Amino acid sequence: MTKHPQIMINIYKEPKLTKPILIAAWPGIGNVALGAVSYLKEKLQAKEFAEIDPLPFFEPNGVIIEDNLIQHPKFPQNKFYYHKGKGRGKAKGNDLIILLGEAQPTSKTHDFANIILDLAQSFGVRQVYTFAAALIQNFAEKPRVWPAATDMDLIRELESYGLVLKNDFYVAGMNGLLLSIAKERNMKGICLLGETPRYLGEMGNPLASQSILEVLNKILRIEIDMTELEIMGQQAYKEIEKVIHEGRRDFIDRFTVPLWERTEEEDKG
Repeated sequence: MTKHPQIMINIYKEPKLTKPILIAAWPGIGNVALGAVSYLKEKLQAKEFAEIDPLPFFEPNGVIIEDNLIQHPKFPQNKFYYHKGKGRGKAKGNDLIILLGEAQPTSKTHDFANIILDLAQSFGVRQVYTFAAALIQNFAEKPRVWPAATDMDLIRELESYGLVLKNDFYVAGMNGLLLSIAKERNMKGICLLGETPRYLGEMGNPLASQSILEVLNKILRIEIDMTELEIMGQQAYKEIEKVIHEGRRDFIDRFTVPLWERTEEEDKG
């Protein structure tokens, strides 16, 4: 099925889909994109139907040892899932193709994006969604969502959902590159970015994932149950508040001196 002459996609099943939308995600800061799409896939009970051969795109730099035995190299998986919308008319919702990647490719990223879009277009996909983290300085209990899109008509439509227009910024990795190549193919593309503090690093931020999915629900009328993600968000909020509090306390301990320990020279300034 794939149009790429050198690289194969393993397709187990060819679902019959009507004008599906592609939603793709890979790991990134705060696990915002992968967390949102993984939750979406689970709640929709999307079914696996294909995966990308990882060998051309990943360079293993080590191996796992189990019971002192060296194992074969393990490559990250990039799997496709599908979901058929239910109901009729406006209540139907969209058919979806969901791509979940365990890691960003380490080589041939342009080819990687093209074979994804080859498969997507073979099923009639015309619109692509990715998610990402929008890096900010301060922590927000209710992260806002920034949009990026391949044309101004889409931007105006997204603005009507109350999203924050930031004009100029950068989307790193496949979550951005896939949309750029989709634009080259005259496909429509949208990236939804959930606000995430820079200092969180690898710590997950389900609050941002939740904000993104709430917007996606409105746009695509998916209507998934957000209860579990809300609970995860509340737990993360407590953990993040704890990190912030400990960081402030550490700063005070490191860079302030109690009055009774100050020298005469310090008092003079």
